[in-house]
Amino acid sequence: MRVALAGDHAGFALKERLRAHLASLGHEVLDLGAHDRSPSDYPDHAEAAARALLEGRVERAILVCGSGVGVAAAANKVPGILAGLCHDHYSAHQGVEHDAMNVLALGARVVGEALALEIAEAFLASRFDGEERHTRRVEKVRALEARFQGRAVRGESSS
Repeated sequence: MRVALAGDHAGFALKERLRAHLASLGHEVLDLGAHDRSPSDYPDHAEAAARALLEGRVERAILVCGSGVGVAAAANKVPGILAGLCHDHYSAHQGVEHDAMNVLALGARVVGEALALEIAEAFLASRFDGEERHTRRVEKVRALEARFQGRAVRGESSS
């Protein structure tokens, strides 16, 4: 499978380990950075991976930051992306099978390396099951995305 892999400086070491592991399993990995431990911003990496997915250059994406929360939030702002923050095997495969998750977010400071590799494998091995109830729910998520696209959240300042 073609997989985009990206993460900020906090996720760099785990991203590198994931890259080597996934390649050893035969996956074609598109490494979108960070390429070292220099400070970088997780939204930039999430956007790069989301673009690769939406442009069809990859079939799935895995994002890594310190907690996983930032990359998941950023990726989910991109229409068409269904990112899930997973720190366990069950959520990684169930998120794909029932929720059509196409981006996995991991927290490098939260999950150990061995578990992260297992989670990534479960995510990539899973397929959306297409059951009517799951399809209906995913369609509702997509409808929410369409209804609220472009609306800003009130009450929070970005400065």
